[in-house]
Amino acid sequence: MKQDFAILIPARFASTRYPGKPLALLKGADGHARSLIERSWLAATAVAPSDKVWVATDDDRIAEAVQALGGQVVMTPEACRNGTERCAAAVEVLGEVAPIIVNLQGDAPLTPAFVVRDLVAALAADPGAAMATPAVECSPTLYDHLVQDEAAGRVGGTTVVADSHGRALYFSKRVIPHLPANAPDAHKAVRLHLGVYAYRPSALAAYAALPPSPLEQCEGLEQLRFLESGQPIRLVPFPALEWDCIELNNPEDVPAIEAVLQTRGIR
Repeated sequence: MKQDFAILIPARFASTRYPGKPLALLKGADGHARSLIERSWLAATAVAPSDKVWVATDDDRIAEAVQALGGQVVMTPEACRNGTERCAAAVEVLGEVAPIIVNLQGDAPLTPAFVVRDLVAALAADPGAAMATPAVECSPTLYDHLVQDEAAGRVGGTTVVADSHGRALYFSKRVIPHLPANAPDAHKAVRLHLGVYAYRPSALAAYAALPPSPLEQCEGLEQLRFLESGQPIRLVPFPALEWDCIELNNPEDVPAIEAVLQTRGIR
């Protein structure tokens, strides 16, 4: 059954690691540069109608860039500490625009459309879960990218481990589980967490009412607030994708993302 959902793209200008990141330019396969927020909006509108997609921001520069595309913007408080809080604030402004809200983070423009659809379906089928999010088997190249980031002291992608029932045990900006350097096929044991979530509006409201949790503050990962408050997270497993869904966390990630755009023929 087709599920009704809306997509919110939280975006802020004042990123600690990469100030102005939503307006950073990424060259596509045709050599034309588009901003990160434009590419994120295009990824969202590839899976949902444009009238079901909003960029949630506190910055006029980002709002103007989205409106120039014909996109919808919802202004949210500067005090929002992460994307989930920003989505909760957006829903307060918009009202219940859909029974399921997808948070497609503004630094993950390579997220495939089928991942979003599968998340929505998984959450709809699991009423006990507060939210659903992807766990993707690493390809050898993606695993190497994560390990190199860690060795260089850069914050790269997020990894996740699960229990036997498909619920999340823990998320980390380190590569987990820990594997020896010479472990054969190490990439098969590691699951990448993509920056996309599906929640019910009630779960968003409950999340925003809680203070930041200790592990959330240690790791800088918003989803840990759900786990520490005892709210189950449904992990939706995916095999290694045809392309590496690298997030734009650092300026050094730009060439890797542009290489995927080139290989995929994305303009």
